[in-house]
Amino acid sequence: MSSSPSAPQPAPIVRQVPVETHLHGQRRVDDYEWLRDKENPEVIAYLEAENDYTEQQTAHLAGLREQIFAEIKERTLETDLSVPVRIRDHWYYSRSFEGREYGASCRVPAAFDDWTPPVPATGTAPDEPALPGEEVLLDLNVLAEGHEFFSLGGSTISPDDALLAYATDVVGDERYTIRVRDLRTGRLLDDEITGALGGATWDRAGEHFYYTTVDETWRPDKVWRHTLGTAQADDELVFSEPDARYWVSVGRSRTDRFLMIVAGSKTTTEFRVLDADADAAEFTVFAERVEGIEYNLEHAIIGGEDCFLILHNASGPDFELSRAPLAPTDHTGWQPLIAHDPAVRLEDVDAYAGHLVVHQRSEGLTQLRILDLGTDGIADDHLVEFDDELYTIGSSSNPEFHAPVVRLGYTTLAKPGAVYSYDVRERSLTLLKETPVLGGYDASRYTEHRLWATADDGEQVPISLVVPADAATDGTMPVLLYGYGSYEASMDPYFSIARLSLLDRGVGFAIAHVRGGGEMGRRWYDNGKLAHKSNTFDDFNACARHLIATGWTSADRLVAEGGSAGGLLMGAIVNRAPELYAGIVAQVPFVDPLTTMLDPSLPLTVMEYDEWGNPTDDPAAYATIASYAPYDNVVAQDYPPILAETSLNDTRVLYVEPAKWIAKLRVTATGRREFLLKTEMSAGHGGVSGRYRAWTDRAFTLAWILDRVKRA
Repeated sequence: MSSSPSAPQPAPIVRQVPVETHLHGQRRVDDYEWLRDKENPEVIAYLEAENDYTEQQTAHLAGLREQIFAEIKERTLETDLSVPVRIRDHWYYSRSFEGREYGASCRVPAAFDDWTPPVPATGTAPDEPALPGEEVLLDLNVLAEGHEFFSLGGSTISPDDALLAYATDVVGDERYTIRVRDLRTGRLLDDEITGALGGATWDRAGEHFYYTTVDETWRPDKVWRHTLGTAQADDELVFSEPDARYWVSVGRSRTDRFLMIVAGSKTTTEFRVLDADADAAEFTVFAERVEGIEYNLEHAIIGGEDCFLILHNASGPDFELSRAPLAPTDHTGWQPLIAHDPAVRLEDVDAYAGHLVVHQRSEGLTQLRILDLGTDGIADDHLVEFDDELYTIGSSSNPEFHAPVVRLGYTTLAKPGAVYSYDVRERSLTLLKETPVLGGYDASRYTEHRLWATADDGEQVPISLVVPADAATDGTMPVLLYGYGSYEASMDPYFSIARLSLLDRGVGFAIAHVRGGGEMGRRWYDNGKLAHKSNTFDDFNACARHLIATGWTSADRLVAEGGSAGGLLMGAIVNRAPELYAGIVAQVPFVDPLTTMLDPSLPLTVMEYDEWGNPTDDPAAYATIASYAPYDNVVAQDYPPILAETSLNDTRVLYVEPAKWIAKLRVTATGRREFLLKTEMSAGHGGVSGRYRAWTDRAFTLAWILDRVKRA
């Protein structure tokens, strides 16, 4: 599978080892399942041969890649810091440094009654304190030394501000190691927790912390309590979830009064709470799980009375906000604060001493709703409003219960992300920071549009589009169309510095808000999963056709991109309508869902039954998945060029899925057969770590996209 580097290299063709299975009266033959064994040297040799081939086939783009990388770098303020966030007696912030892959976590002391974040002096050098009294908590560059991959899974400060628990992953498999640093002395404690998922949650005394671990299928199923100064083997198992459809997590209420363990499936939720004020010894169930009822819990003080806020779907699919006493209470005893409204999807609620912040969406756009609290309860109810047609708004970094203002983030496709402080009573916004874009960036050079495509069943599907201000609608403009469409995840408008390298070359960018996501409420999700999954793919193709029919682009200038479940979307849409696209980018793509969903030992499979169906026990689910699974539906037709990007250590979507897909495309497709597989050999689901490596990877992809539309 290798050849002389001086000669043109043929596309790798891997051997076929047919594996035949029979289920529900259906015969299935898989020629490439043997590629799943990454301990097999032949598998690694194949992946490396594909990498070599990809490099050879894209060698002519090396100069363009370097140019795009330079553009991203030149537009980015490399030495910078985030807006400081107040937690108790300190302001916390992160720093980035010119020439360094990773940043650092820092803090400075805060004055007792000061809620205005400190602002650094201009021109701060990388090795100088950004603010007076700066204390560096974690230098991620130091932690990453000697590792090909590095990820910080989370860091939390103990209630007395003296200890820092942090989690790191140096492989990419999302199995984290938790360590504890004594901030008074700078030394690491002997405590070390391995195999954790994410970070730690401190108890109020700061003598223990809680963490979760996963089972053999990568399902977070256990919550543990660790006592400082003891071995992990002595940790107390606090909760174990036996139902393979459920996962668990642990956290604290913003008031610091309650520890909470949540067990949730795709359709059902159950909370356990531990009241620190009551010196409780055990967690108690707040509301027992009832199939189909999802709820979220937040501790609040309204009208001087402690209560729980419950965001739930017991009264309707788009959720209702209710309150209940602190005692265990089922949904029949919850009292509505914001009644269910089918036109408004309530997504989350945050409680503060003087106000509540409700995260919601309507007509496909995010909204922040403020409920001002008076002495007798809710005194006022209003939205934080902006004038843009397309935008994303959300509260950001508000950990302190007694904060008198709301910190929020705001962005559009053309406007860099901005952080504001919102005064609830004055209803006034103060800009704290806008993401710097160097080189004289001017948002007026671009225009944003909300479009609506008509799906095959008549449904109106929203599209968010940003284009150069002088863009023509005669079909000559190239467009990159992005989509996801699963898990009720909403792909809301966002700004990207890297995207400017497309826009400034005359390439538009669009997001297809297809069913399976959550942009248009819970029905949008329900109508894009299980038996209705094909709506996701048909919606995306409808968006592509709409962009072509209305003159925004043409089929030979339209490239589609999606990752993970969005990679499944890419595989399905190109099987159904290859003629619509000039190229397809599929990142860590979930393109072999039938094999995955048939194997309950694989990561996440059983938890995903409520999303995709259980093809082992349900013949209808088998038939549905088999009808759209990209790998199973590769046929002898002319496909556009495809770039599949994956990671060897990905635990969410295994590398074998795109590897099998590309191998099958090579021997089945007719016509051009321009298929590339690029595998990161030291990375996980999120790709490479380190910002310069990430920029290099994105430059590679953008150069390939530009080459497809011949506008480099």
